[in-house]
Amino acid sequence: MTNEILSKFNIMQGDITRVAADAIVNAANSSLLGGGGVDGAIHWAAGPELLAECRTIGGCPAGEARITNGYRLPARYVIHTVGPVYSGAPSDARVLRNCYENCLTLAVQHPISTLAFPAISCGVYGYPISQAAEIALKTSYTFLENNSTMEKIHFVLFSKGDQDEYARQLTGLMAG
Repeated sequence: MTNEILSKFNIMQGDITRVAADAIVNAANSSLLGGGGVDGAIHWAAGPELLAECRTIGGCPAGEARITNGYRLPARYVIHTVGPVYSGAPSDARVLRNCYENCLTLAVQHPISTLAFPAISCGVYGYPISQAAEIALKTSYTFLENNSTMEKIHFVLFSKGDQDEYARQLTGLMAG
């Protein structure tokens, strides 16, 4: 793995609604109408205009992504994606990879050079953080190998433990 690509990764603990990036990713439910965790926090911080725009979209299937304005957020855009509810099936990993790939694809289709991801599916959807971190980092790295317009990808984790796991996974990728 090249240091040039790895230098585009920033792993941090914090509140994704306060990250200064062109876009933040919302780990949404399929209705896109708000919920708990990251989804609820993003909707609350963005204001009622986000919900109004999401109502016009008609939802989002698992693994896909949709883009909206950021409204009251520091980010210009919110990219909504629906991760898998973890079951241990091989399809879980495929759907989670699709989430990251589709978010990154939307980012390069818009004037987005900095993007912030939460740990998709790791809250109430129950995806194990170690597996999810590996998928997030590997998928993002592979995407950046073929798309040089992205300047920075922030992985914004809710807890110190999640931040530490992402850092461990990144160290493993750098060594391997």
